[in-house]
This record gives sequence, structure tokens and C-alpha cells, in this order.
Amino acid sequence: MTLPPLAITRRTLQRRAPWWAAVVGGVALVVVGTLLVTRPLAALAVLGWYLGLSCVLSGVAELSVRRGDGSSGRRTARATAAGWVVLGVVIVVWAGRSVAVLVPLVAAALVLSGVLALVRLVRERSTERWWRAAVGVAEVVFGLLALLWPDATLVVVAILFGGRTALVGLSLAAGGIAARVRGRAPDPSARARRPVTAARWVGACLVLALAAGTALISHAFRDGIPVVDAFYDAPDTLPTTPGTLVRWDSYDGDVIAGMTASRLLYVTTDASGTPVLASAVLALPNGVTGAPLVTWAHGTVGVARSCAPSLGRDAVATTTLPASDAFVRNGWAVVATDYPGMGTDGPFPYLIGEGQGRAVLDAARAARQVPGAGLGDRTVVWGHSQGGHAALWAGQLADTYAPDLAVAGTAALSPASDPLALAEGVLAHPGSPGASLAMSFVVDAYTRYYPELEVDDVVAPSARTIVREAASRCTEQGGTLVTILAGLAIGKDQPIVDTGALDGPFGARLAENVPAGPWPAPLLVVHGDADTVVPARLSDDLAARLCTAGQPIELVRLPGGGHLDVLEDGSQLSERLESWTRERFAGEDGTDTCGGS
Repeated sequence: MTLPPLAITRRTLQRRAPWWAAVVGGVALVVVGTLLVTRPLAALAVLGWYLGLSCVLSGVAELSVRRGDGSSGRRTARATAAGWVVLGVVIVVWAGRSVAVLVPLVAAALVLSGVLALVRLVRERSTERWWRAAVGVAEVVFGLLALLWPDATLVVVAILFGGRTALVGLSLAAGGIAARVRGRAPDPSARARRPVTAARWVGACLVLALAAGTALISHAFRDGIPVVDAFYDAPDTLPTTPGTLVRWDSYDGDVIAGMTASRLLYVTTDASGTPVLASAVLALPNGVTGAPLVTWAHGTVGVARSCAPSLGRDAVATTTLPASDAFVRNGWAVVATDYPGMGTDGPFPYLIGEGQGRAVLDAARAARQVPGAGLGDRTVVWGHSQGGHAALWAGQLADTYAPDLAVAGTAALSPASDPLALAEGVLAHPGSPGASLAMSFVVDAYTRYYPELEVDDVVAPSARTIVREAASRCTEQGGTLVTILAGLAIGKDQPIVDTGALDGPFGARLAENVPAGPWPAPLLVVHGDADTVVPARLSDDLAARLCTAGQPIELVRLPGGGHLDVLEDGSQLSERLESWTRERFAGEDGTDTCGGS
């Protein structure tokens, strides 16, 4: 990338400025560049000013360097210079208002530089126009990619501009020192320019190849994003009774052998009690009548509408459900909600207890209305990670919100049982993998769900683009890797959430979504000791609170188990989950591990 051509400015300063000015300016640029590299998130706030002034200087330098060209070259130089100056003024005026405008400005600058290079290919006759045109094509490609990946663009621009600024500073200072020692900066001879020309050709080809490769990777990352079809559209009149089945259709994804699946559209209610739509997938064991029902709450897959598991192939697959081989063996059915806002339109209640818990329960109600389902009257709730949080809320809401379901028990696997503690942990370790992704999901969901919360009040200004883009991606898509890498790049700089945000309304909302019970039916909580996504101490703290309050709970710790290990078929946990569920459907009493019993 050559945005903007600071090398022109550097050459002009080396030839015309006093040697000491070049040294001082060079040292200053090295300091600024080092800061930009080491603190990209903080540096984004001043990057707009830097970029704008660089564009203005580049425009002035363009006229100075090309003063002796022919009339055609002078016209092109004037047009180029005017473009850089205008762009620089726009950046200086607008970039201070929002870092988000840097992305379109960077994209515009890249495209402008590339187009001008292609114009020179036609209008000029110098041999340099060919390698400049190759770089110009690459710049146009990078400009378009910047619009597709704005979060990555901000981080890359911050780091690359920092490194480039430091290198320009070193070159400028070295030139100033050389001018002092030699009396002037020597003009290179034609012989000396030959290796430079060859190097420029090599560099142009490498940049063009990099642009092509990046475009292919971008296409691969964006290819295969699910498309929400008409099945998820709201009816003209939305029923108001929670659990009402609106429509159902066949499900074309992967299904456990011996089961048949359908996708459902049904009515649930949000945390305020307003009727909303949600979707789900129901899998029935073939040839079984009166099958008891497991209502499954899935873990984090994103917060965007297109992330709904029912849009993919593995909503009820063996790779998704724990103890998946137990369903056919025991004749159980399973319904897996997407939650509102996934598949269907509307805000997604990520780690919002009432919104998730009601959707889990209403999915079980809707499943019993599917023609020919013939389900029994017993229900058990399972959930993992985010879904573990949803399962805990479903279990504590069941007796008051859905007493007709006769929920016999709740199993929460690696549950994100304390959203506030999770947020505090992420802010304490902002550089951990996935930290920015997790906080982006929470911030996006909470600011959409609760009217008193605003993104601008929670997120650092220079991180808002990163949060917005992270919330638009699903964890199973390649684009999430971009979010994670961007998060790692900025994590050592500062958290994406403003310091003190958890002390205000945002923290209060997180705290009110911590499940506190009671759970009338038996409660099983399972957590791996080596879980690095949701720390096992959250389940320990939950069990301690419940035991103190006299609430029975069976806490199972999986030695050496990670976050996803609890989902593996054939494990000791899988066997315990199956036997525990059989006991619940049989109406047996649960186990209480409070006091070590």
C-alpha cells in the first residue's frame, strides 16, 4: 500500500530542509510510529489527524517533485495534488468526530491512489508507470476489502502506519545526518537507480500478489454465510399466547440416525413480556409414541440473525448435542431453540435470562403442537455455556411461566451463570483469545435489548467499529478469525469497554441476569476443571450460594475437562447425563452435593 506517498514528502524535506530539521523530524516520527505500533487502539484516536496531514503534505510534495515534468505530467500532478489535499482536509475535519469514518476514508484514499496510478498509465510515457499501475490495481483491491473488513482495516492501518512512520523517521534522520556529514544528499546516478527500479518491480508484483491472495481469503471467509429464508418471516397477525406454533417444515440438516427432524416457528415472550417470534428444530425418535422431551439450549454461536443453528446443518447433530447416542436408545425427543433474534427478526437476548429462558420453555410447548409428534408430558431442560445460563433461567421460571410443561429437571453444562463476573474477568484480561469477541456479543445484545444502554456509553470510541463488526459475525464462520486477531492486536493496549462501565447501568443489568432460583425440580451443574472460556469457579460460586440458601444442587466437576469436553459422547459425563435424565423422567428424587453428600 502507498497511502499516502510519504516517500515523496521525505525526499522533498531531505533536499530542501536544513539537516537539523530532518533529524528532529525523523526522531519525532520514530517516536510517533512506535506508539502507533504498540498502542493501536489508543493511537486510532490521533491516526485521523496524522493521516489527514500526511495527505495534505503529500499533495504539496507532489507539485514540488513534478514541477519540471511536461504539460501532461503537470496536469496529472495538479489533479493528484488537489485530490490529496482535499482528502486530507476531509479527514482532519471528520476523523475527530468518529474513528469509524477512518475506514471509508482509508478505502477512498486507496482507491483514489490506485485510480490515479492507472490514469498515469494512459497519460504518461515513463517506464515507471507500469509498476505504479500494478501497485494501483492492488490499492483498488485493498480499498474495496477495507469496506468489507472495517475492524481488521483499523487495526492493520494503525500498525502498518506506525511501522511505516517509524521507518520514514529513521530514513529522514539518516538523510539529515548524511547531509550534515557530506554537505548535501547526493543525487543517485542512473547506474544507482537500476537496482531501485528492479526492487520497485519486485515490490509491485508482491503487493499485487498479496492483494489477490487477500481477496481470495476474503471470498472464502464470506462464502457460505447462511441466508434467512421466508420460513422465518413474521405472520400478518402475531399470536399472543406464548408457545403457539406458527408454522413448521422439514429440516434438511444433519440428524442423529434413527430420528426425523422439523424446524419450527413459534411465539415466545421477551424479558418484558412482549410476544416475539423464535425458531427451533425438533427431532423425534422414529417409531416412538409418547416420547419424553429434552429442550436444548445451545451455546454461543454469535448474536446476528444469520447465526441461527436451524439455518445450518448441525442444530441437532451428534457433534452438537451431548449424550447424542442416548436419544434413540431411550426413545427421547429433543427440541433445540435458536432463541429470538436468530433466524427471526428482533433483538437477541444474549445472556439475558428471562428472554432466553422463556424461549427454551416455549420451544417445548410448540413442539407438542406439531401434528403427529405424539410427545409425552415430561420435559427436561439441557443447556451448555450460554445455553447453560438459559437452562438455569428456564428451570427457575418453569413453575410460574410454564407449569403445563411439568419440567422434571435442569442440567446446565459449563454454564455462564454469572454474566457480571464473566465481564469482569474479560476486562481484567483483555488480551486473552476471544475476549473482545465475547464482550462484543454482550455489549451488542444488551444495548439493543435495554433502552437505557448505549454503545457510546459503554465502548471506547476507537473500539466501536470492532464491536459492531464482531456482532455481525457467527463463530462458525471464517470471519470470526478476523475478529479474534483484531482483538488480540488491541487487547494488550486497553479493554474495548470503558473503564468504570461495569459500575453503572451496564453492570447493573449484567447483575440482574444472574440466576438465583429457586429450582423446584432437581438441578445438575457440570463443569470442567480446565475450562478457559467459562471458569469453573463460576459454578463453584453458584453452588456455594445455592447451598447457603438451602437450594439442592448436584455439582459435578470434570477433572481436566475443557469447555467443550462436556459435550463429548461416550465420556463419563455423557453417561452421568443420560442416567440423570432417565431418573428425572422416572420421577426419582435428585442428588444434593451440598455439604459433600
